[in-house]
Order: sequence, then structure tokens, then C-alpha cells
Amino acid sequence: MADFFNTYGFLIVSMLLGAVLGLSLYLPLMAGQLSLASPGFYALGGYIAAILSTQVFKVPEGSLFPIPLVLLEMLISGVVAGLLGIAVGIPALRLRGIYLAIATIAFVEILRILALNLDITGGAVGIFGVPQPFQTAIEYLWIALPLLLLSTIFVYRLENIRVGRAFIAIREDELAADAMGINPTYFKVLAFTLGAILAGLVGAVSAHFLNTWNARQGTFDASIIYLTFVLIGGSRVYLGPVLGGMVFTALPEVLRAIADIPGLPLWLSQFLRDGRLIIFGFFIVVGSIFFPQGLVTPDLLKGWRKGWRRRGEEGKR
Repeated sequence: MADFFNTYGFLIVSMLLGAVLGLSLYLPLMAGQLSLASPGFYALGGYIAAILSTQVFKVPEGSLFPIPLVLLEMLISGVVAGLLGIAVGIPALRLRGIYLAIATIAFVEILRILALNLDITGGAVGIFGVPQPFQTAIEYLWIALPLLLLSTIFVYRLENIRVGRAFIAIREDELAADAMGINPTYFKVLAFTLGAILAGLVGAVSAHFLNTWNARQGTFDASIIYLTFVLIGGSRVYLGPVLGGMVFTALPEVLRAIADIPGLPLWLSQFLRDGRLIIFGFFIVVGSIFFPQGLVTPDLLKGWRKGWRRRGEEGKR
């Protein structure tokens, strides 16, 4: 078991962080907003943590970085990402559909260009040697697992209170929601901001987890990957992005394992290694046609709940 965790610890933690990133994109979608800004807030959170840990909260070389400071960095990253989310969301969320997607992609590119040209971010090289709070990758479960559980519970509860119902009403029919007294602008900005906060928190953890941070963390490619998490996992229920984030974070490693199979044609092996975005794009196209609501749908979730209730009733008998 120890060998298993040593071998796959990095992948396991990456899957959990990917699931939280999926939820960060799902929150704006709850209010009907196709936002691709999560990579920008993710990169921002990572830069804040990397700068604070290497230039402000310095620790002696060779010693572990204090976990309370990691939590403080997460708090600061979440607050800054949330404030920026409000500043960006108020003007951007006047747009809808593909126009909003383009605007948020532009926001991600603006942050990336800034990161490439600022000295504090390390330019194109980035920030190296981000201190580690743990000795092994698998120990990051102490942060990643609670973060995923709390995020999932938060989104689940959000769907079942007034705010979440307002999000869903706006998604289904914004004009009807407005006629019922729901303020679309307020709730769309709120959903966008919550997603930004969640992405910033994950970025702060990821900076330490990856030990380095640069502008490649927040790109258009990342936007497509995170969109795949939600569209294929499920865009109508909170478990969809969680499943999608885990599966599609692990997919590149699965493709690499298949590419290493002896006897595989060289062109196919090379495609499996380097054609990740093509494969992700294929999944988006196929999923949008055959699974418009994703693999995990509200009806499927209701079916699971009914099955669990029946088993519980049979067990009592």
C-alpha cells in the first residue's frame, strides 16, 4: 500500500484538485453563465501563494513550510480572487453565451501576459522553489481532501437554498426569473465570484504542490480542459464536475500508460502523448451531441437515491 501511494500520490491529489476546479467552473454555469475565467483566478491564487511563501513568509532552507501559513495564503488568495471576480463580473456578465466565453478568455489572456512581463511573477521563467509543507505528495490529502469535501457540501447546500434556486431559475429562463423579482445581475455576479474564490483557493494549494508556478498554469488550453470537466461530467448537478474533474485529470496519465504499451505503432503512441487537447476536444463534441447534460444528470441522481432508499427499507425489514 505504501508503494501504491508513493507511486500514485501525485495523481490522486491532482484528481482531487481537478474536481474542485470543476466545481469552480460549475458555479457560474449554475446561473447560466458560460465563463472560462477559472484558469485566470487559479493562476492568480497560485502566484499569490508563490510570492508570499518565497518572499514574505520565508522559512529556513530545508525546513517544512508551516501549514497555518498555507491556510493564510489560501485565505488571501480567495479574497483577492473574489474581489477581482466582482470587478470583472459586473461589466463582463452583461454579455451572454459565446460572447461571455470570449470575454473571459480575454481576461485569462490579460492575466497571462501580465504574468509574463512582471518581475514579481518571475516573467516567462516563473517562480521556482515554492516551499513544501509536506514531505511527500500524498500528504497533500490533508488539505486537498477537506477542500473538496467542503466545496462539494457547500455547492450541494447552495443548490437547495434560495440563492441556488435563484441561480437555477436564471439559468432556465432569465426573463422569467427577472419577472418573479430575482435580480439577475446580482446573482450572476455572485455565482461568478464564488467560482473565482474556489479557483483561487485551489491555485494557492497547487503552487506548493507543484513546487513551481508560471504563466502556463492559466492559459486558453486550461480553459478547454476545465470546460471538459463540467460538460462531460455533468452541468446540471454538483457531482458531475467532481466526477469529470477526477476522470479527466487522470486521463493524460492513462493515455501515457497506453502509449507505453509495447508494439503500439509509433504514430499512435506519439498522438496519445501529445494530442491531449485534440482528444479533449473530441470528448466535448461527442459529449455535447450524445450527453447534452453530461454523464451525471439530475434524473440519474434521483434514480440512485431511490435505489438507496429501497435498499435501506429492505434492510429494515
